[in-house]
Amino acid sequence: MTRVVRISDYAEAISRKIRRELFDTLNSIGGANALSAGSLPQTPFSPPLKDVRGADAARGAAILDGRFAFAGQVLESDDPFSLPAPSERFARALHGFSWLRDLLACKDGQARARAGELIDAWMAGFGKWNSFSWAPEVSAVRVINWVLAGSLFAGEPERLKSLMRQARHLKRSAIHSYTDLDHIRTGAALMLAGAALETDSLRQAGQKIFEAELPRQIFTDGGHCSRSPSAAAEILTLLTLIDTAEAHANRETPEVISRAMDRMAPIVRFFRLGDGGLASFQGGGEGDRRALDLILSARDTGSKSFGFAPNSGYQRIEAGGALLILDAGKPVKGPSSVSAHAGTLAFELAAGGHRIIVNCGWAEHQPTSWREAVRATAAHSTLTLEETSSARLVPPGWRRTLLGPRFEHQPGMVAARRNEEDIGTWIEASQDGYHASFGLHHRRRLFLAADGGDLRGEDGLFRPVEDGPPDDVDRRYRFAIRFHLHPGVKASLARDGMSALLVLGNGDGWRFRTDGGPIRIERSVYLAAGGSPKRSSQIVVQGEAEPFGAGERPPNRVRWAFQRLGRVGGT
Repeated sequence: MTRVVRISDYAEAISRKIRRELFDTLNSIGGANALSAGSLPQTPFSPPLKDVRGADAARGAAILDGRFAFAGQVLESDDPFSLPAPSERFARALHGFSWLRDLLACKDGQARARAGELIDAWMAGFGKWNSFSWAPEVSAVRVINWVLAGSLFAGEPERLKSLMRQARHLKRSAIHSYTDLDHIRTGAALMLAGAALETDSLRQAGQKIFEAELPRQIFTDGGHCSRSPSAAAEILTLLTLIDTAEAHANRETPEVISRAMDRMAPIVRFFRLGDGGLASFQGGGEGDRRALDLILSARDTGSKSFGFAPNSGYQRIEAGGALLILDAGKPVKGPSSVSAHAGTLAFELAAGGHRIIVNCGWAEHQPTSWREAVRATAAHSTLTLEETSSARLVPPGWRRTLLGPRFEHQPGMVAARRNEEDIGTWIEASQDGYHASFGLHHRRRLFLAADGGDLRGEDGLFRPVEDGPPDDVDRRYRFAIRFHLHPGVKASLARDGMSALLVLGNGDGWRFRTDGGPIRIERSVYLAAGGSPKRSSQIVVQGEAEPFGAGERPPNRVRWAFQRLGRVGGT
């Protein structure tokens, strides 16, 4: 395990915070309107873009009834902007207006009028200035959602003026965005607002952000520097919207955006499982299936599928209707790790369009109380040693307040190699996240047969030869290998305690067995699908490792397998 927080990180965070405070102070004195209004002519507004993102009509109906539910909390009011928000996450969701498309998806005839009333209520309470709601990471999301709800703004001069003021202010405040994804959202907001309001200065400001950020943030293999599949999908969605807006205005999409889209579409497909959703790694969930369908159909480059994303650090094996994705990349450092997970060497497995092995995952509106727990290694389908994580967060206190919930220690070495044969594909990967504390490395070997019906694995804990003998050869370290099951999978333990029967939602059966038992079936939770957290279960194999050895024999080696049985009945 390597310490990745440096003194320079503190200096950078302090400098950024001071600049942000000074900027907010100037705006609180002069008011955002005075600083960013300029001349506001009769603002034109082009026909609204088609929002490719999915909407939840049920959530929209709840909002129509005055029930706002975000981040696991609920606020009931006809004017939610007049009341204190239950939490910062709730406030971000409320002021970001991502829920606007849910409300507009509601078939009730009052939905459109109610949406307009809520926009006007925000303008009445926050339309002049507020340091929170006008912060770039909040206002960028709001500007995007207001532009995409164009029917509510056409022919509404006051709303259009407010949108113009916010976009102009965002142009000035963009430099103060905190995260990589915030920078991308800000660039998208400016380009979309510039296209809708026919204001070249906004478009050019957004394009300038993309020219700086896309080459920096997007890997050569198309992945995002956060290593999050859902972040990559969100960025591709925003770029697709911009591409559509530029085409509507008979303009050629900037080359930097087109190149990024061409790189990103294949890797978003790489992360997509048979049910149409994304694999749940590094702070993301299954994602927006409607958006995925549309953005990928719009960017069909005809490129062949690939099995290894070298920059993003993921391995993919697809065979006989089965699909496995393994996280075998180095964890993210710095501010980009504020939403990362300690899931090194975790994998997900699906077959026949059904998820089998998953990670607990995360989704936008999940309760904050779950956030830190699902970032831990134990919330992933991999090995944990002494109930610790392979990467560890900055502890609560002033340092986390300053730096954000980023990782302070994480594996310094993650390596993987792959071998494809006629009988199947082998992957061997290792990581040193437990070396500093326990002197052991974790190695995982996987083999998926060519017919997709036999997945065999081996987890080993080994001490590097160059370390020499351990100080205490009699000490033992407790480990647990976890396989989190999708909520649609029912598991039953065999009498011998060494195997389990798994039945998928379509009635297909799989058997899990191991030489490291007895095994246990314990409770788990699945958050990646969105909505409320779903109860699920996990298979757990436990043991005690010696502090030495090569990890090639028990107790430091555990072998296991998932084998397809065929149809065993419905559920």
